[in-house]
Amino acid sequence: MPLYEHVFLARQDLAQAQVDALAENATAIVEANQGKVTKVENWGLRSLAYKIAKNRKAHYVMLNIDAPAGVVAELERQTQINEDVIRYMTVKVEELESGPSVMMRKNERDRRGGGSRRDRDND
Repeated sequence: MPLYEHVFLARQDLAQAQVDALAENATAIVEANQGKVTKVENWGLRSLAYKIAKNRKAHYVMLNIDAPAGVVAELERQTQINEDVIRYMTVKVEELESGPSVMMRKNERDRRGGGSRRDRDND
């Protein structure tokens, strides 16, 4: 089956439990249509580059999906209807990342306090 990464941005005024419920709803849609969600990553509340629907921040969530193309069409249709989701994007990939995504690794590096360009170039 084809592999996809589905990222959606939820409104900033939602509680974390509501964002988790959105991810569970997306997972249920995929699984109801003979697909499989292999990983769900919550990237947290992050600033947007520009305002979207009067929001300056959004909750970012990524799903790794192993499903037929029709499942993705249904997932995007349901996501588009949901008023809590302000943007979404689904990308077909050759293979899914097994470990944490680039965004999660970046968050860990920022929390450690490291991350100057000179430190990365010397590794």
